Amino acid sequence: MRPFRARLQVALFAAAALAAAAITTSASPASAAVRDPIVFVHGYNGSASNWNTMVSRFRSDGYAAGELHTWNYNSSQSNTAIARQLATYVSQVRSATDATTVDIVGHSMGGLNSRQYLKFEGGTTHVDDWVSLGSPHHGTQWAYGCFTVPCVEMRPGSTFLNSLNAGDETPGGVSYGSWWSPCDELIEPERSPVLSGAKNTQTACIGHTAFLTDATVYGQVRDFVA
Repeated sequence: MRPFRARLQVALFAAAALAAAAITTSASPASAAVRDPIVFVHGYNGSASNWNTMVSRFRSDGYAAGELHTWNYNSSQSNTAIARQLATYVSQVRSATDATTVDIVGHSMGGLNSRQYLKFEGGTTHVDDWVSLGSPHHGTQWAYGCFTVPCVEMRPGSTFLNSLNAGDETPGGVSYGSWWSPCDELIEPERSPVLSGAKNTQTACIGHTAFLTDATVYGQVRDFVA
């Protein structure tokens, strides 16, 4: 009888171990689902392919393809029109992923139209973390060199920027982060990206497009949206 009881105890212990393993395994997808999908918004005359390096790094750090969404838009339009289109795209991403909120990472003008979305198109309800990289939140002298609608909007003191920056520059419960470089050749003044109420991060001496590929900037952005 004793050998039988011993075998029974071993069998019961093994069954309990298997059940515990099953519980642990089933919990993993639930914990992953807590992470917000990320929407990447390119800048003036850019495209979704601008994000290839950063998206690849997120994938290497464990993000699934379905968590990373690069958005293409026509940057010759006003930032107000783009913000409304972004609102539609974010709704599509949330519906496809069953996510309550998303994170947004914008480069250059992508930081402006995504801020417009947050402030005037109801985006603060649907965005958790927001990042801008080299965005001319208070204008750039470079914009005097072109004459399209968004270029005029990016000039210091423009009607668009005055409206965007009036009152609270970082409204709602969103976590705002803005990165700027002292060597950004397209942003003058160099501290134009700094926002009141945001976590403002000065990078090393990197150029405007290097925000998209710099490994240090990537690590900081990854940690900010994590």
